[in-house]
Amino acid sequence: MYQTDTYESLLAETIMIQGDKGDWINAYFARPLGPGPFAGMVLTHHMPGWDDWYKETTLKFARMGYATICPNLYYRLGHGTPEDVATKARAAGGVPDDQAVADLAAGARFLTSRPISNGKVGIFGTCSGGRHSYLAACRTPIYDAVVDCWGGQVVMKESALTPNQPVAPLAYTQDLAAPLLGIFGNEDQGPSPDQVNQHEAELKRLGKTYEFHRYDGAGHGFFYYHRPNYRQEQALDGWNKVSAFLEKHLK
Repeated sequence: MYQTDTYESLLAETIMIQGDKGDWINAYFARPLGPGPFAGMVLTHHMPGWDDWYKETTLKFARMGYATICPNLYYRLGHGTPEDVATKARAAGGVPDDQAVADLAAGARFLTSRPISNGKVGIFGTCSGGRHSYLAACRTPIYDAVVDCWGGQVVMKESALTPNQPVAPLAYTQDLAAPLLGIFGNEDQGPSPDQVNQHEAELKRLGKTYEFHRYDGAGHGFFYYHRPNYRQEQALDGWNKVSAFLEKHLK
């Protein structure tokens, strides 16, 4: 727990890592200074892009005591403002699921290979990043905890499948080995409360370790303090749930 006489110091920088197929992509990396050992966190950015909110959230997790990396999943689409690059990603139907899963795994391996690592790594994402985080945790047995914040398109109709998203993440649930935390707003439609119910039913059916928290008066993206959909009370409680969950499973 933070005390006012606690010494704090962070290292934060943009680095390059080898992602899918050995491609070099950039990533934002932040960690507490000191010998550790520290658990790791991989942050999966949302469709608005590899933006300031995710850079700040990387620093937030580092201040919480985690070595944290946020890979730029849109690196191959070129550079510009996060909004401009995200527009390209949206037009392309999102990045291919296989590519995102591999890029995120590269981030996790980067963290666990550091001498400061305690050997454990979690993954966190919001919106499309929540979907990618869940998919990555189901398909790559490297994660020790997964946080899905209102990840849309986890539950998908067959008609919604695309070449970039050929399989609904829900179909991989049997392979989920890490405990899952889900944070959702009851006014959201992507995922809708019914889709969250379907997701939870599959987790229960397969005997997975999970906890879902659903918030009245909140819709999509209610952690985003810079947007009208921010809901302070629900966001603060949600962050407390995230902190307690990761403390339990990673530290």
